[in-house]
Amino acid sequence: MPSIRSSRLLASSAVACLALAGCAGGGGGPQLPPAAFVAMQEGPGEEYVIGPLDELTIFVWRNPELGAQVQVRPDGRITTPLITDMPAVGKTPKMLADDITLQLSQYIQEPLVSVIVNKFAGTFSQQVRIVGATTKPASIPYRANMTLLDAMIAVGGLSEFAAGNRARLIRFDKQTGGQTEYAIRLADLLRKGDSKANVMLMPGDVIIIPESTF
Repeated sequence: MPSIRSSRLLASSAVACLALAGCAGGGGGPQLPPAAFVAMQEGPGEEYVIGPLDELTIFVWRNPELGAQVQVRPDGRITTPLITDMPAVGKTPKMLADDITLQLSQYIQEPLVSVIVNKFAGTFSQQVRIVGATTKPASIPYRANMTLLDAMIAVGGLSEFAAGNRARLIRFDKQTGGQTEYAIRLADLLRKGDSKANVMLMPGDVIIIPESTF
């Protein structure tokens, strides 16, 4: 029979092996539920918020000369006929249309204004950022029903030395004002096609991909 000391050594070795296996298998943190590769039913996302460099069409019914196609400046403002330096960033298209309507009502009776977003970049709070060991780290606009797979395709996948299964997703919680860190398995998703590793993204998510240490 093995001695008590031998038994303790074997138990310690087993614990160490389990710890190493856990490190190799993926990062710690809570898990997100899997998302389908192809959504069974598309749904609308959160109401869009205008960001810097978005391209807009301003349409004023029966007064086309007061409309314009404009790009939101880096300072977050736009200029249209009769309106100078109107703040646009942080507003929904409906909110901006209401503000333009209020300004134009000084010059014409009951203006009807529509704002259409032609090309969008989104505010930082609506972008998904992918950093670390990826082919091309980037900040990409969030789209309704966007998944982890969509984001990784947009940045060209993992780099050669990426530790994909130790990647983390950081998500801001609007209700609590804090952030939660989730473990994600990018190597299983991209290299093994594991559908359970695909998860839904939210506006403002940050994906951090570490490099392998060996």
